[in-house]
Amino acid sequence: MPDATYGYVRSLTSADLRQVGLPALMMNAFHLMQKPGSTMIQALGGLHKMADWDGVIMTDSGGFQAYSLIRQNPKFGSLSSKGILFRPENSERKLNLTPEKSIQLQFGYGSDILICLDDCTHINADLEQQKLSVERTISWAKRAKQAYIQQLESRKVEEAERPLIFGVIQGGAEPELRKECAEALLEIGFDGFGFGGWPLDEESNLITEVLELVRSLVPVEFPIHALGIGHPESVVTAYRIGYEMFDCALPTRDARHGRLYIRKQQKIDPNTASGWLGFTYINTEKYLRDPRPIEEECDCPCCQNYSLGYLYHLYKMRDPSYFRLATMHNLRFMTRLIEDLRKAHG
Repeated sequence: MPDATYGYVRSLTSADLRQVGLPALMMNAFHLMQKPGSTMIQALGGLHKMADWDGVIMTDSGGFQAYSLIRQNPKFGSLSSKGILFRPENSERKLNLTPEKSIQLQFGYGSDILICLDDCTHINADLEQQKLSVERTISWAKRAKQAYIQQLESRKVEEAERPLIFGVIQGGAEPELRKECAEALLEIGFDGFGFGGWPLDEESNLITEVLELVRSLVPVEFPIHALGIGHPESVVTAYRIGYEMFDCALPTRDARHGRLYIRKQQKIDPNTASGWLGFTYINTEKYLRDPRPIEEECDCPCCQNYSLGYLYHLYKMRDPSYFRLATMHNLRFMTRLIEDLRKAHG
């Protein structure tokens, strides 16, 4: 799922997203409540109608934003047992995000998969921080589930029509804390689960052992989402471990900045995560007169119709059509990757 944080993927229409084979988008309740705002979303008929998207919409809660903003700079707000208080930059406003409010917002937006508010940490946070994170995440999950049930009852939602709800498993690199969190969330009862916390170490390597641990703690009948994992090689590794859902801003951001994905070998072995991936850096003069597409085997609209030389020209001119074509290519690369991984696993 590409990150359609504010209800859109930059430079693409919903028709573009369908054309590259995307079944779902990840939006963000915390950001949407600010822009365009809950009143406008509801006036426009909810996220699906507003964005002309008939696929699945999953909404993140705002827990990661607390991590990325507040934990790194306390001037942006604070966390407490009640929830999260945000102070947007250059604004006098204060935004209170509680587990209950996050669920209410996601329901109101018409999301298909809701995510509980969680207390996200870095893998290297100290033990006390990790303990507090797990304590809050479990407490907030209980409150979120109760708010979810209340929404179902007050809206008279039939079982077949209800949105799914996911809990997020925190605990850093501490096996006992991860186990405690997973067991508590399983007892509360959710439709699926997310891997919580920053998924990379200080050298930007995927924390494979922790991913394996979390997957082992969740029965196989439950889907599990690798939140924030989107580097192609990381997706292959996490898929092999047993993760089925992924979201990240990386493929679309890379496309806009001129890093285009290619396969150095067409067949991908899920047991060998590296060696098959390559990059085309379009801001390179060697592509000035190159008539080839980004990748011969790719069936995206960009590769089917345009050359590297033309893309180089568009990039240098900073023309908006470059952003559209490059983003479609990287997203089609990712959907082809998932399709091939599924085939490899039967």
